Amino acid sequence: MSSLRRPVCVTPRWLALVVVSVTCQAAIAQPPKKAHPATAVAAPAAAPAHASAETRLLSDWVIATRDSNGLPFVIVDKRQATVSAFDASGRLLASAPALLGLARGDDSVPGIGERRMADIRPEERTTPAGRFVAEMGANSSGEEILWVDYDAAISLHRVRTVKVSDRRLERLATPTSLDNRISYGCINVPAAFFNNYVKPLFTARDGIVYILPDTKPPDVVFEAAFTRGLAHRGTSAPTRVSP
Repeated sequence: MSSLRRPVCVTPRWLALVVVSVTCQAAIAQPPKKAHPATAVAAPAAAPAHASAETRLLSDWVIATRDSNGLPFVIVDKRQATVSAFDASGRLLASAPALLGLARGDDSVPGIGERRMADIRPEERTTPAGRFVAEMGANSSGEEILWVDYDAAISLHRVRTVKVSDRRLERLATPTSLDNRISYGCINVPAAFFNNYVKPLFTARDGIVYILPDTKPPDVVFEAAFTRGLAHRGTSAPTRVSP
């Protein structure tokens, strides 16, 4: 198995060379190549104008405070296992199911971006929560990915079906979010959602990815949105849902 090394943050970033496993590959500068043929099971298409209550609340705060600085943004709701894409004006374009890190948890293990994939234990395979400045890149096969947390080697990309036993397309297609935990921490989305929304939004410029927590209360990670924002609405912060 190839080793996972944290990329050296240089400008421009595409000068950095990163070798990672097929589960969560990092970006290098290469012309895009054709994707692998799709398997027989089709991933669900994006669902327009649908988002969870916490996603809506966070997006309203982002728009009201201009927290995204006029950039497009994506909100990942880990509890619901969904990803919602918004344009620079804050308009919700579409939502889609997502696959997330195998382990629940809202922080990346320190130094995980420098470790070999084989050394990352199941309980360390988390998708971190927080606000991230994101940009497009390419993996070692030339496929586009959206960098979320560069140092921790976390990206958002099209779902991959290299390991058949993972049943990733099937997991995306089920109505429950209980089986959407499978990756090393990266966010897998249907190819149509990535192609139609993520890629167009983030190709011309960077954007913001907000990842809602699944073990911490939302107001711990996004205090301003879930305390001050809710105070203006005259309601209380959502209670934490048991993982």
